[in-house]
Amino acid sequence: MNIKTTLYRANILHFPVATLTPDTQAVMFDDGALVVANQKIIALGHYNDISRQYSKVNTVDYRGRLLVPGLIDSHLHYPQTEMIAQYGKQLLAWLQNYTFPTENKFESVEYCEHIANIFIRQLIDNGTTTALAFSTVHKQSVDALFTAASSLNMSFVTGKVCMDRHCPEYLQDTPASAQSDSDELIARWHGKGRNLYALTPRFAPTSSSAQLAALSELAQQYPDVFVQTHLSENAHEVEWVRSLYPEHSSYLDVYANFNMVRKRAVFGHCLHLSEDEWSQLAESGATAAFCPTSNLFLGSGLFDIQAAKRHQVNIALATDVGAGTTFNMLRTYGEAYKVSQLKHAPISPLEGLYMMTQGPAQAYDLADSIGNLNPGTYADFIILDPHFNSLSQLRIKQLNNASDILFALSLIGDDRAIEATYIAGNQQKISMEKSHVLA
Repeated sequence: MNIKTTLYRANILHFPVATLTPDTQAVMFDDGALVVANQKIIALGHYNDISRQYSKVNTVDYRGRLLVPGLIDSHLHYPQTEMIAQYGKQLLAWLQNYTFPTENKFESVEYCEHIANIFIRQLIDNGTTTALAFSTVHKQSVDALFTAASSLNMSFVTGKVCMDRHCPEYLQDTPASAQSDSDELIARWHGKGRNLYALTPRFAPTSSSAQLAALSELAQQYPDVFVQTHLSENAHEVEWVRSLYPEHSSYLDVYANFNMVRKRAVFGHCLHLSEDEWSQLAESGATAAFCPTSNLFLGSGLFDIQAAKRHQVNIALATDVGAGTTFNMLRTYGEAYKVSQLKHAPISPLEGLYMMTQGPAQAYDLADSIGNLNPGTYADFIILDPHFNSLSQLRIKQLNNASDILFALSLIGDDRAIEATYIAGNQQKISMEKSHVLA
């Protein structure tokens, strides 16, 4: 069988290993070559070196562009795609007035499929090749999203939302149905192709102790399954949890009591944590998903980047669409930078890139397949065009390195700066204006 081999020539940037100091551990090739065959990366290095070995393969010329790993969005809601930019209020009112009525539409299989396909296209157009997404309480919402992602051989994590109280009756499940539905979906999807399942209690207020106990049984039965939920997003929410679970020492302790604070557990927001909670997150290997555009939009608070770094907690950037205001992870970093400035701990462009590539890949035990450009990983990568409009063309003349380009695109860029998105070696976003194949 003939296996097509392709060499991509570009400025290349990635993080080959886990690090606490991305600014010193990034690997850059000013004139680099990435070679892909059979969905995987098989070689990476300087063009002059690599091209000698692969002189007879097709070459795609992206000189003047920046090639980086496909981006990982660690927390967002696909049913809320149509809600983005909905004038807000704060979290709890926003859920009741807008989110829950919207999610009720996903009782329809056809509607699930319609939004899933739009959602996947938005991710790809913005350079996201892996996402950890909430579905709804409906099993069909999970099936639709995994099906859409699988059609592109996309690395994907999702799960059925579980809620048995403090939400409209039309969205409530039960402890038993949450457990049985989740178990069924794990059997159908987890580890099938590039799909991975996440146990998904929406947040502690909407799950009774009985429901969390039922999900805890699954968490122990399937130690490699993800857990995704919300943690300390809003000060009123934190007080509510304290009143609902007075026997627990903290919000995080509620989840810990039900075996949900562990590796591959991803907690959205983490804005109002105690020092003990930060320590517990770090010791468990869990991940804090930093969602700056959502936190600002809903007035929830500012992520404490200094505390997270001090405790060496895994940090992953996330859009949190639909309260998040963009699908674009680079723009999300741009907002994270502003938040970190207010917290007197500015996140550098390379740190930002790490938090949406190798950082979460390492935290989720997926670095052998995503998050970097090491040979053997899936060929999930994107091409950034710093010349995408007249302003960027002016700005690029003043930029000297990949870090500066990343920073500029994170503040003045949008989906047009993502020239191409490749998933498992197949180009899924194509610029119709440019052709780069040399031979």
